[in-house]
Amino acid sequence: MLSSPASVAPELPSPEAAPQALARACGALWLATLSLMTAYMQQQAPAHRLLLARRITRNLDILSAQECFGASCRARFAHLAQRWGRHLHA
Repeated sequence: MLSSPASVAPELPSPEAAPQALARACGALWLATLSLMTAYMQQQAPAHRLLLARRITRNLDILSAQECFGASCRARFAHLAQRWGRHLHA
């Protein structure tokens, strides 16, 4: 018997656990972004590099707005997002 989509939805963290869950998610997004940067450097096809740069820029924009990181870290993410954004117009 198949379960309904509502029964497989993940449980939301409690309000007390939400900051830790957000911090873990942000850490995972940062690690994924580093992997995308590695893939970008190994990719030869310009179209694929463009798609990777777009995703990297978007991820860094998201990370630069997250309160779970300190102000200096968020500023570095914003700076990196600007630098990666230049790849989109090159």
